[in-house]
This record gives sequence, C-alpha cells and structure tokens, in this order.
Amino acid sequence: MRPLRHLPIDDAPSNFTREQATRLLWRAGFGPRRGEAEALAALGLDGAVRFLLEPPAYAAAGPEPTDSKGRAIAPQDAAGHDHLWWLDRMVRGNQPLVERMTLVWHDWFATSNQGVGSQKLMLAQNQLFRDNWAGSFRDLLLAVTQDPAMLLWLNGNRNRVGKPNENYAREMMELFTLGAYQGYTEQDVREQARALTGWRNDNSTATGPTNFRYDPAYHDAGAKSVFGKTGNFGWQDACQLALENPAHPPFFVRKLWSYFIPLSELDAGTQTTLEQTYVASGYQVKPVLRSILFQPALHTGPRMMKPAIVYNAGLLRLSGRYVDAAEWSGFADAAGQRLFYPPNVAGWDDERWLDTQTFRARWVIALQSIKKFALDYNQPAKTPSNSPDAIIDRALAYWDNPRLTRDTLAALREFTVRALADGGADPANQARYTVLAENALRQLVAVSPDFQTC
Repeated sequence: MRPLRHLPIDDAPSNFTREQATRLLWRAGFGPRRGEAEALAALGLDGAVRFLLEPPAYAAAGPEPTDSKGRAIAPQDAAGHDHLWWLDRMVRGNQPLVERMTLVWHDWFATSNQGVGSQKLMLAQNQLFRDNWAGSFRDLLLAVTQDPAMLLWLNGNRNRVGKPNENYAREMMELFTLGAYQGYTEQDVREQARALTGWRNDNSTATGPTNFRYDPAYHDAGAKSVFGKTGNFGWQDACQLALENPAHPPFFVRKLWSYFIPLSELDAGTQTTLEQTYVASGYQVKPVLRSILFQPALHTGPRMMKPAIVYNAGLLRLSGRYVDAAEWSGFADAAGQRLFYPPNVAGWDDERWLDTQTFRARWVIALQSIKKFALDYNQPAKTPSNSPDAIIDRALAYWDNPRLTRDTLAALREFTVRALADGGADPANQARYTVLAENALRQLVAVSPDFQTC
C-alpha cells in the first residue's frame, strides 16, 4: 500500500484528517501553506473551526508586494495594483476566513471599478466588507447602501425626489436580500426606489466624486407602500423591510451555503434550522457560517471548483512565491476573476469557471507560480532514485503531497515513463530528461482536475 499521503481521493478516511483540513483551508480560505493542514488537523474539527472564526490580529509573513521591477505597489493609483494588494493579503495574511468572507461579500454585493472609476473608493468598500466579515448582515446592508462605490455603481447618487432611479432598489431585493421574483413586485421596486432617495455627492476635477451625503431635500417624503405596508419610509426602512420579508432568510441561507458547499447538499431540514438560527440571532452571519463549516457535506461531500483567485493565491502560498510582479492582475483577468472587476452586478458565475481561455490562463498561473523554483536541467541534482514513482513522489512533495485520484496518478505515471524514454540510454541525456520531467510534473499536478477542485 502506498503511504497515507498518497492515498487517492476515493480512499479518504472518514475522521477529521489532514486531507479534510486541507479542504477546509481551501473552502474557507486560500489553501494551506506547507505544514498548515497537519497543524489544523491536530486541533480537531472543533478547534479548526474556532481557529478560523476567531483569528488573531492581522499580520503578514514574507516580503511586501512589488511590481516586476521591485518597486512598491500603488493600490490606489496604478492600474492592477489594487488586485495585487488584495492578492498579497490572501497570500501572506494570517486571517484566511476573514479574507475569504471579504471575497464572498465582494461577489454578493458585486461592484466593479469599471463603473465606479476610483480604486480609492473600491478599496474603501473592500475594507467595509472586511470590517463586517461575519457580523450583522443588517449592519452590512446599511453600510453598503450608503457606500460611495455602491452609490456610483448602481446610481444611488442619482436617485432623488421626482426622478427616482430604480437600479439599487431592484438589485438590493433581487441579488442582495430576496432573490429574483421572490417576495416583491414591480410596484415594490418603484416604491423602494422612492424610499431610497436622498443621496448626492459633489464632483471635483482634482479628486473626482467626493463628499457623499444624505440630503433630506433630495428625499421623497411622501407615503410609500412596500410589501403591503404603508409609511413614510426612508432608506434605512427600505433595508429593514427587505430583511423582514419572509423571502429573506431562505435566500440568505442558500446563498451563503453555496459559497462553501454545493446547493445539492442542502436538505430542507438543514435549511430550516439555519434560517431559524439566522433570524433568532438578529441577522448575525457568524452563527450560520459556523454551522456551515461543521456540515459533514463540506468535509466529505462533492468537490467544488476553486475560483480563479483562490487557485492563484493557493499556488503562491504552497510554492513559497509572493506577489512580485504586476502581471498577476493580467493573469487573473485572463482566468476570469480580476479583483474589483466582477463581470456584472450578479458577480462571478461559479458554474462557468473553465473554458478554453480560462483553463489556459490557469496553466500560465501554475507555470508562473513555480517558474522561479524550477530545477536546472543543465545541472541535474543527484537523487537516490529516478524511477517514475520516485519522480512523481518528488513532484507531489513539492505541492505538499496533495491527494489525487487513481486516474490522475496513472496519467502522471504514463507521462513520466514516456518522458524518461525520450531521454534515451545516454546517462547525461537521461539525467536532463529526468529534470525536465520533474519540472513538467509539478505543473501537471497543479493543473490536474484534482488540484483545481477541493
């Protein structure tokens, strides 16, 4: 029998193991650094979840992010450096679940700098998400509703008495709180838009949009009828009415669940329990999130595709490379997930991560992650064994021994045997081909279906 570290996925043991700790770190963070999965597994599931939900003060390990010339990044000013700044937090930070939930909220309340036009405002919104990563969803919704980036993105700053703009009202219900065609009508959209009137800002030729504020003179003070209730509703009321709508708890539970576990694994009884937990807590995120992290379906259920940025950050964390090139934002763009640029207000589509372009981009991301650490085929190292199995074992060890399926292991072995055969009988040539094969195997492991899912 092969060592435990090389047991294929379909032989996974049922207790909380290193492999399950690895999955937890990928689902609730950005994958493990070397040795972190073992350390988390040693805590047991209770301790592991507590570790993620109660993180220490933020600290970053390793060199500060730079561009390709070694210069400090400028996240508020230089194109793509906002992406580098956040990718760096994912790679070097010690609060994986905080950053992962910040990513969840970025997708949930999807706002793109394509429409905002200010990296400074986008970074401020990003910090808003981080500050509210697992607290009150009510507080988060109120904060997002008055956030300058969101006001620009969905025209909240153009929504005024006599000229209501329905964009935010519609998306607030359809995408943020209730779900499409769940619990509201077109009349509710129009009335909610009136309740949300009153925001405005100034524009400066030097700094752009500035001085965002609520101005009562811009607010529609008339009576509105929303969800069958009538009153002189304001913008806070609009948010509260959505939260109190019966469609909100099931929407919230299903959407949050879907970021961590396939929805096919959410049964009616579990959903009801989570909804009750959410409402009883006063719309607190952490109790629901804690329950999700304990779900057996997370640890032993179907695998999920890693989002492109999670895949990218995880490769850097495992390979030991840091954010040291501006090109990482371009690679992410090609892979379909450049931070601060979701494709639309609905966010990224988790069912469409891979196509011919985005898979090639992941190939490039894997190549760049390991490029600086490639073995030199002109100076092959002397190793105890250069058998196909030994070379595969070293390539797996490079990635801290991920668990692969039998089919993937068989394909890697077939590749290795053929690569070594191409080296011929000459010892020097055979040594070079051994190194080339090992470099190639590192990349093939990283782009395998098993490694791109968790």
